[in-house]
Order: sequence, then C-alpha cells, then structure tokens
Amino acid sequence: MAGAESPAGCQAELEPVVSLVDVLEEDEELENEACAVLGGSDSEKCSYSQGSVKRQALYACSTCTPEGEEPAGICLACSYECHGSHKLFELYTKRNFRCDCGNSKFKNLECKLFPDKSKVNSCNKYNDNFFGLYCICKRPYPDPEDEVPDEMIQCVVCEDWFHGRHLGAIPPENGDFQEMVCQTCMERCSFLWAYAAQLAVTRVSAEDDGRLLNVDGMGDQEAVKPENGGHQDNTQKEDVPEHGANAGKEVKAEQQNEPCTSASSQSDRQTEFKSENTKTELQSACRLQELQAKPLVKKNSATYWPLNWRSQLCTCQGCMKMYGELDILFLTDEYDTVLAYENKGKSAQATDRRDPLMDTLSSMNRVQQVELICEYNDLKTELKDYLKRFADEGTVVKREDIQQFFEEFQSKKRRRVDGLQYYCS
Repeated sequence: MAGAESPAGCQAELEPVVSLVDVLEEDEELENEACAVLGGSDSEKCSYSQGSVKRQALYACSTCTPEGEEPAGICLACSYECHGSHKLFELYTKRNFRCDCGNSKFKNLECKLFPDKSKVNSCNKYNDNFFGLYCICKRPYPDPEDEVPDEMIQCVVCEDWFHGRHLGAIPPENGDFQEMVCQTCMERCSFLWAYAAQLAVTRVSAEDDGRLLNVDGMGDQEAVKPENGGHQDNTQKEDVPEHGANAGKEVKAEQQNEPCTSASSQSDRQTEFKSENTKTELQSACRLQELQAKPLVKKNSATYWPLNWRSQLCTCQGCMKMYGELDILFLTDEYDTVLAYENKGKSAQATDRRDPLMDTLSSMNRVQQVELICEYNDLKTELKDYLKRFADEGTVVKREDIQQFFEEFQSKKRRRVDGLQYYCS
C-alpha cells in the first residue's frame, strides 16, 4: 500500500534514540549519587575500630533485629559481608555512630570482620528509622499504602525523615534550602526561632497577628505590624554592631527619632556607638541575646535553612554551654553537614577517576563505536533487571552474584544469532 510504513520503520520511529554522551552522563550522575551516599565509607573494613564515626552510611537488619528487639545499626562493610542475604533498611547517614554488628543485640550472629566488639555502644542513638519507620506517621518508605507522591526530608537535628506534608510548613517550591529542622526539634531548641527571623527560608503566614516572616537573604527581613497600624522596619544585621541590652534600647530609641542632619551629631553618635560596642564585646558579645530582644515569630512548624547558616550561630561561652546541654554541639561543626559528607565522597571519587570507556572509544572507528554502544546498552539493561530483583527482595548484592551475572551474560552473548539487529536505548 502506497505510503504505508514497514513494521521495521515504525519500530525504528518508536525506539528512543540515545547518544553515547547521554548514556555516559546518566551513568556519571548515578555514580556521583552513589559516591555521595557512601561518602568514602570503606566497603571491606568494619568501621568499629574508628570509634564513633562523625558521619557514615548505615544500615539496619530486620532479619537480625526485627521490630520488638533492640535497635541496632551496621556499617557498609558489615552490610556486605555479614548481612548479604538479609533484609536491610538503608538509613542513609547517621552522625557519631559506632557499628553494632555482632554485639549483644545480635543473638545468633558474630561479626566476620571485627568479632571482638563491646556488648553495647552506649553513645549510639536510635530511633524508629532502625525498624524501617519514618516521620511522625511512623510509616515505611516507600509506603505501598500511600498514594500521595511526597518527598522525604531529613531533619538535621534528630536525623529522622519526614514527609513534606507533615512538617507544618511547606518546603520552598524551588528547593532552595540546605537543611531542615523539624517542628519537634524547633520546640526543643526554641532559641533557633531568633535566628529564623534572619536566616530561615521558611514562609510564615501573615495571619499570625499581622506578623510576616519571609526571609530570602542573610539580612533581617522581619516585619512587625504595630498596634497603631504603622509599619516599622528593623535595621539589617550588617548595619548593627553587636551590643548589649542597654545599647540595644538606646539604638532603638534613636531609630524612632527623626534623622539628624548635623555632621557633628552623626560623628558623636558613631563615637558613642563604637564605645558602647567595644564595652559590650568585652562583657559578653552574645549575638543570640541581641536577636532575642527583637519581636519573634514562633510556629508549630519545621524551618528550612540556607547554605552556611550554621556559621551565623553565636559561639560565645554561654551559647556553647547551652548547645552542650541540648546535645547539639554538632551544629557548630561545618564538617557535620550532609553536604560536607557528600562532597568528601565525590572528591575521593574524582581524585582517581578514569574513563576507560572513552579511552577505548577514541581508538575505534565509527562502526566499532556503534557496536560497542549497542553492547553497552544491552549490558546495562540486563544488569539493571538483574539488580532489581535484589532491590525488590531487600537483599545486598555480593561479589559472587556479580560474577554469576557476567558468566550468564557471556554465555548468552555466545549463543546470539549472527545478524541480530540491535537498537540503542
């Protein structure tokens, strides 16, 4: 029939066309994600000998420590070597944790990599994540009964994971935030609301007594609606030196007066400002006290924070003592962040990375390149299907599993009929 397309032509049109660059970029992205999660964790040596590791990839074994038993966490190497055929929960990362594998919480299992462990690790902290339950709803992830697509976000303080819809504050649409503090931790660490007025990227409803918290930058953008209906804008923090309570009252009073046009008056005021500032810095220099003197907006909600917000926290002696009492000293450690952990893994990977596929392609002609791409796509598809079985069963892929896959793949390749047409996908 005139104008009709052959089945082969239709199939060719339906087949997606993927370039080698697309394939390599996709694989590189997946590789970077894997390196970020592992963060340079050792896949062969148990991390127990390192003590409480500042941050590491962790897993929980529901086969050895099911719900109802004591919670326990295992390192990356032990998840491979000691729990390869078990059902595991991936915990992503936890801070200041020491591997539990084989200790008293594992009644019928001895660690193959480091059997001489203490009975318990008293400094470890556990939550429902170790039983595969997350958020205030205490549900698994992914949840087969939850039909609402919702991103899970980890609280930087308690390290639990939460559905965005259960945080009391909608995450910023553009995702322009680095860390989140859940509502429970904001209640326990209520001093953070003083910083939220300047640093958080959370939008608080304007219906709260006429107060609006909508901070997009590092300056103080808090707007307070006075009772007389007027509007007062607080001075940005860059323009206000650190000073004590008395100096703060004087400055606030001066701001309410008409600005002085006299150069001598401005000079006298600046001198008084510097003198008062120097005097106060010698006494305490607590930035938190200055922020707490301003009107605050508090809600029963989570808060979202930008990059490097931790560096703005006061580190005076009084505040450091408070952090210790609240057990949140880690907030002053720039290397505690998940971003720093991920960058460590990416940096380690980039140091010794070579691209053997590109090296091989550069020495081939066009026909050989196309054949290699087709072979590569076949391998990628079959490997993905093979690994999906392990993911569905929640088991760890061991070295012998990979060896078995390649043996079967080579066997299939030898049995292929000559002239079989390949489609790159």
